[in-house]
This record gives sequence, structure tokens and C-alpha cells, in this order.
Amino acid sequence: MSPFRPLERSTLHSPAWFIPFDDYARRVRAAGVTVQLDRFDDDDGAWLPLDDVAVRTPGGAFAYPGLGRCREPWAAPARRHRARFAAPGYQPLYPADDQPFSAGLVGVEFLVHPYGDAHPPAVAAQPRLVRLLPAVSFPYPPGARTVHGAVIDAATAQPIAGALVEAEGRTSRDLTPWHERTLSDATGAFRLALRWEGEKAGERAVEETFHLRATERPGRTGSLVVRLPQDIERRHVIEIRES
Repeated sequence: MSPFRPLERSTLHSPAWFIPFDDYARRVRAAGVTVQLDRFDDDDGAWLPLDDVAVRTPGGAFAYPGLGRCREPWAAPARRHRARFAAPGYQPLYPADDQPFSAGLVGVEFLVHPYGDAHPPAVAAQPRLVRLLPAVSFPYPPGARTVHGAVIDAATAQPIAGALVEAEGRTSRDLTPWHERTLSDATGAFRLALRWEGEKAGERAVEETFHLRATERPGRTGSLVVRLPQDIERRHVIEIRES
């Protein structure tokens, strides 16, 4: 477990401030979350794992106080870092909410600007929400309705890891929008919750229709129609194509 420190000490001079968010439960989650910090080596062109331990604040945020502090900040360059998150039963969604999705992202990248006592950080840290999506192994509550399957490449039939699988719609009574999503694992497998009501042909209709969409990156997507309850046990395969 990461150590606790007062909020004002933990984040005042941290170049990054992360807030893990349980996308299924819709709440901040810090318990069981671990963070690995890496730095990009310009000479080798590779990411190097660091030993820096994230400090967890009482509010559930993760920060790196002191990262970037040096003796001669005016002579030091800003350096690329990234944070990789892990939590049992979850997979992190790395693109920010306002950014297009790409399965190729394996961490949250940020710049660490050098600073010292007489030279404050060039850029103030802003809180960054890191959404944690249910993985295939997520412990859904008893009775939770889920569909499962795999995401594959339509041309090669090879599994696609890290694809975003989602479904969305509105409730029939009050038209409240809902959105469920997950990520495929290393084998392309996914398991998606469908807690809300799907489309119905009529008020008394039993069949519900859901439109699943999978995205590997911009221009690489796939879709599938699922009808419940008849398709609940079926293994659904979503084929990714260039669009």
C-alpha cells in the first residue's frame, strides 16, 4: 500500500496527479491500485522503469512529490515520463476523456519540468482521472447480466488486445443515457456488462437489442448486434476492419 502524506505536501510540487476511477461503480478507487513510473531515455529510445513510489493522498489521488527537483533546473531539460496502472479485476483506460481511443497506449504520458527552490515548476500539475474498466476477471455481483466474446482482426482472424468494447443507449422510461464499456485482454477476450435496458420493439416486448462497438484505434472499428435473452450464452466475435 502506498504511504499517506498530507495533501498539501503530496501534490504541491508533483508534476502529475492521478485519480483512479472505478468506471463500473462510478466512484474513486485507490484500494488495490498500483502505479509503475517509467522515464523515456532519449539516447536508447526506450522506456526505463523507475523506482519512484507514488504517494497516495487521503483523497485517493496518486502523486510524485519531488519528482523533477534538481540543483540546476535552468540547465536541465523537461523529460517524458509515463505512469502505468494496475488493479485486480480491472484494466486502465489510458486516453483522456477528450482524446480518441487507441489500444497502443500503455500508460499516461506527461512531462516532468525541472524545478528548484528559486525556480518553481514551469507547469502546474492538473488532476488527471484514470478510468479503470472491468476486465474479463472482474467480480460482477451475483445476477449481473453480461455478454462475452472476442475481438479479432477481420483480415487475419488474430485476436486484438486492448480494444475498447462498449454499448450505450437510453432507458425507456426517463430516457436517461447509459454507457457500458470494457477492454479486451491479451487474448482478445472481453466480458461486457449490460445492466440497462436495450431497445425494444414495443412496451411488452421481451427481446432487447444492443449494439456493441469495438475500437482498436481511429479508423479501426467493428460492431455487432446482440439480442437478449436469446444471445446471453453465445460467444460474440467482433471483427475489426479499416473504416
